[in-house]
Amino acid sequence: MTTKPATLLAVDVHYSSDEAGESACVAGVVFHNWDDDKPAKTCISHINSVASYVPGEFYKRELPCILQLLAEHDLQPDCIIIDGYVYLDGTSKPGLGWYLHEALAGKVSIIGVAKSSFSAIDASFGICRGESIKPLYITSLGMDLATAQASIAAMHGEYRLPTLLKLVDQLCREAGDKPADNN
Repeated sequence: MTTKPATLLAVDVHYSSDEAGESACVAGVVFHNWDDDKPAKTCISHINSVASYVPGEFYKRELPCILQLLAEHDLQPDCIIIDGYVYLDGTSKPGLGWYLHEALAGKVSIIGVAKSSFSAIDASFGICRGESIKPLYITSLGMDLATAQASIAAMHGEYRLPTLLKLVDQLCREAGDKPADNN
């Protein structure tokens, strides 16, 4: 009996404003091994209207975008890597990743990779990649923290930001700067 390879998904959202209001572009990069240097698949979704940013309620703005990407592209990952936090304090205060985990009925592991620290996040959540002395801050749900940190550390790329996380960021920014199709 063969085991199906893990389906890993990195997501990122880019927002833009114009005279019609605020919109978003969400990108997804599907891959199967932590050290993959190329995606198995890339996905883009455009959201014509997004919630306004409210401090402390970022998830209300970003979560619908990620859920639309999953539904629109029929994605069923085993683990999702988000640009942000699962827990804002590392262990109990819900962040975007916690709300995403709940929205997916707790069936998908979530790893948050943040480029900057909140005051409640201490150095134990940080990992340094490549020659960078500036850490990435890792939080997780559905996967223990040590495994999540080791997984992000093992991702392809010699720099602070892994290759596929940099790619998903570039994809959503580039697609977000172009006019959307009628999605």
